[in-house]
Amino acid sequence: MQFFSRVAFSFISISFSFPSFAASDEAWKAFQDEVRSPLLEAAGESLEGAKALVDPFGSETFGLALVGGKSKWSDDRLGMICVFNKQSKTVELSGELDAGQVSETLE
Repeated sequence: MQFFSRVAFSFISISFSFPSFAASDEAWKAFQDEVRSPLLEAAGESLEGAKALVDPFGSETFGLALVGGKSKWSDDRLGMICVFNKQSKTVELSGELDAGQVSETLE
């Protein structure tokens, strides 16, 4: 659990440590949509009704998000850490994380 707490804290810290550069609200919304769509598609292989919380700006290289939903194989609620490479447009997902542990970490 301590390791997961460090990972979640690192994710949150990274998300807020990069300065945002001047861009229109429409451009940032377009960026979030560009990140959200492929992440939800990829997470849909494991999760039903997946929802994404996209970091509004990402890092210099990556779009970042937390995705959650119901497991397709059980009644468990799960979360995943998702990374979207801005240059190659590829998606990577973490392993499945218990949604209860994610919630506890963020409290």
